[in-house]
Parts: sequence; C-alpha cells; structure tokens
Amino acid sequence: MAVISIDPISRIEGHLDMEVDVENGRVQNVRSGGSLFRGFELIMQNREPEEAIVLSQRICGVCPPSHAMAATLCVDEAFGLSGNIPKNARIIRNLILGSNFLQNDVLHFYHLMVLDYVDITAVAEYSGKDADLNAVKDFIKRGALGPFVPRYEGDYRLTPEMNIALVKHYIEALEVRAHAHEMLALWGGKMPHQCGMTAGGVSVKPTIDRMTDFLWRLSAVQDFIDTVFLPDVITVAKSYSDYFSVGGGCEEFLSYGVFDLEDGNPDQASRKRFIHQGLVDTSLKVQKLDITGIAEDVKYSWFDGRNNLPPAAGETDPDPKKQTGYSFIKSPRYKGRVVEVGPLAHILINYASKDEVVTALVDDVLKQLGVKFASLYSIMGRNIARVIECKLTADAMARWVMELEPGQPFYTPFSIPEQATGFGISGAPRGAIGHWMEIEKSKIKNYQVITPTTWNGSPRDADNRPGPMEAALTGLPVRDETNPFEIIRAVRAFDPCIACAAHIINGSGFVGKFHVL
Repeated sequence: MAVISIDPISRIEGHLDMEVDVENGRVQNVRSGGSLFRGFELIMQNREPEEAIVLSQRICGVCPPSHAMAATLCVDEAFGLSGNIPKNARIIRNLILGSNFLQNDVLHFYHLMVLDYVDITAVAEYSGKDADLNAVKDFIKRGALGPFVPRYEGDYRLTPEMNIALVKHYIEALEVRAHAHEMLALWGGKMPHQCGMTAGGVSVKPTIDRMTDFLWRLSAVQDFIDTVFLPDVITVAKSYSDYFSVGGGCEEFLSYGVFDLEDGNPDQASRKRFIHQGLVDTSLKVQKLDITGIAEDVKYSWFDGRNNLPPAAGETDPDPKKQTGYSFIKSPRYKGRVVEVGPLAHILINYASKDEVVTALVDDVLKQLGVKFASLYSIMGRNIARVIECKLTADAMARWVMELEPGQPFYTPFSIPEQATGFGISGAPRGAIGHWMEIEKSKIKNYQVITPTTWNGSPRDADNRPGPMEAALTGLPVRDETNPFEIIRAVRAFDPCIACAAHIINGSGFVGKFHVL
C-alpha cells in the first residue's frame, strides 16, 4: 500500500492537504485536512450584532456576499425582522448574491478547474493556423506558463484547437468576472466585502439608472454563459466522459435554499426560494428541511469539546495537539447523516421538486452529453451542475431586476434587543451556509458559522464515517502514484474553500491552547 500526501492542494481557496492510501491502483482511505487556522467565532464575541454582517465577510474574499446574506438573515431573525423586509430589499439582496454566484462559477471552471484538462504545453508549441494563436502564445509567454504550472500532468485528450479555445476563453473569463463584480458593486457599493446588505433591508435604493446599468452588464455575462461557458463545459465533459462514473461520494444532498422569492414569511426553512430547501438522495424523494437536525462532531478535528452539538450551542476551543485530530474543520452532520452541499445539491433538489425550467435544462444537457441522470453523481456531474446553476441564476436575475419598484421602501427601522437568538441560512456558490447568533446585553455572546466546505471537506465523525470529499475519493482509480492527477480533479470539482471552513484566530496571538506564530 502506498500513501500519497498532497500538501497543499493549490488553485483552491486556502490550505488543504489530502492524504490517501492507494492499493491495487485505487484509493482506499482518505484524510482531508484543513490546515488553515484562522477564526471568526471568537472575534465576534462582545461585538455589536450588526457588526456580524461586516466582519463575517472577511472570512473569505471569494464569496463574502454569501456570508453577508447569512449574517443579515441571522440579524434579521434576532431583531424580529424576518418576514418584514421590503420587497425591494429582498430583490436587491438577491442581485448582490446572484452577481457573486456568476463570478464564482466562471472563476471555478476557467481559472481553477479546467486547467487540469488543458495541455498548455501543446498550446505553446502548436504551429497550426488560428487567428488568435499569437495572442494566446503571448499570454502564455508573459506568464511563463503560470498559473497553469507547476501541476500534476494529466491524460490530455482535447484537440489542439480545443486547448487553444479554452485558453482564449480563460482570458475572456477575466473580463466576464469583472462585469459580475461591477454588477454587484452597483447595489453593494464594492467587492469584495459589499456594504449593501444591512439589518432590515439594504443601504441603496433602486433607480432606473442602476437597473439599466445592471441589465447591460448582465446581458454580456448571459451571452458568455450561453455561447462560451456552457458549450466549453460540455466539450470537456464529452472528452472525459469516464469522469461521470467516478467520485459519487455520499449520494445524499442538502440545500438550505437560496434567493428568497416571497415576502412576509418569517420562516427561513419553509420560505419560497429560487433554489429549494430540503434533503434529497438518489431516489429523488425530497425531505423537508429541518434545521434542528444539524449538529457538529469534533472527534477527528483539532478541537476540544462535545460531539453532536447543534450550531446554536456550538463550542470553539482549538487543540492542535489532539491525538485523534487531522483537520481544523469540524464534521457537521444532518440527522446523523453525511450529506453533500453545493451546485449538485441545488440542481438535484430543484429537479426532484419538478421545477420545470430546471428539469428541461438538465434533460437537454444530459441529452447533449449522451449520459443518464445518474451520471450526475460524479466528478464531472458536479462541473455540469455548476454551469447549469450559473445559467439559471443569470436568467432569473434578468427577471428579478425588472421587479424592482423605484420610489418604494428598501429598509425597515429596528431596535437592538437586550437578549435574543437568531440564525441565517442561505447558499453560497459552494453550497449551504449558515450563521447562528446569541445576543446578551445587546452584544454578541456566541456566534457560530457552518460553511459549505465545513460540510464537504469535513473529516470523519465519531461513527468513523468519512466526509463527502473523503467519500468521493474512496475507490478512485490512480494510474501513477507519483502523478496522482485524478485526486486533484476530484477535489477541485467540489471547489473547496478552506478559508471559510477553518476559522480561528485572535489578534493577541492566543486562542485557547494555541499560539499563533
């Protein structure tokens, strides 16, 4: 048996190490280690409750609007504002969050994931005819092949023309992401760390000018998704169709729902949302979301504390010398079950709920690929789900912005309670995100965050069950133990964000038993 240790895995957010045992050419055991040690639960203590919206965004510079949304919903709940948010505020919050979804999805495919499938050396050496070949080669030359290398070298199957097209689109995608950031900034003021979402609503009123500017940029992003992004994903998927048969993982999927579509309902767990709430498995039977079923385990995490704690009562006491620990990520479970979150969960929950638009698009893409529905439970299925979610979100945003009502309210006044509890559940481009808060003497007493990669990148739990990423890698074929590109492809399909998942730090240099060097 060979032990393969990849530390760190690059082209993701944060520091992830993956250690696997390989026997007879297949992965047998996996240890997913979040080695980035930061923190916000302790930073939040004794702060003003509204500061959670500002501070929590600093957990991650890639998807801060997702933290802003969860924190804002959490503060709304604690302040008694849930169900009393103006329509304009609900829509503008969705537009801020949706803009970041588009940027993240394009980022993942072109700038993080697809590089594992592109033969960049062949592009640099290619001498065939191509109108933009010189520009592509100049781009590669200026970058000295970075950020494409260093890397494990894969079994490249794309034609020279396909490789060149993907590098060109890599460059175009940078501009598309800039458009998405601009869309967000129109409502959120800036990116990263927007300042548009506030307790009770938003800080910017809708105007015809803003709506027009937003739609102009959104139209350009939609065109890229329809004519470049979706076709590119299908092209890569066809060339690597065997990746539809590996990396299935736990095959149970959780969604909190994303993008509120109704006003006046104070219950986040039943509120009508564009991406639905619930649990779904391969039977495609939807189970209603029950947030009381969420608990965290720390047996194999570098934390002291009790197992099976609900997040509202969560404890944050790091212990990097813990003998059983191998990750600074906790192990959340839903009613004792290992569940995957993310774009695949989002698409499956809507498909299982018989959403006509989602069903039609998923069925059409699967038909183009020539694969069955069950093929979505895979490495390549996660990439397919992400581009489908991106297109659905962009098209929905074009409708939402036209529902804004200039001149109507966009904010509800509030007062800070002496004592209260609250939670906020929403979604990020990587999956379910939740914030929990307890207020005492009008200050934050306890604050807990469970991010998508806390779910997906979690280590084993007290019952010795692997986390979703660990489960997805188990059984994965590895051709060459010295060049395990298959492992990298499987990991990056989840688009892990370790900065979100492991968050403990203190400005004085000490947190619990741990000294920050």
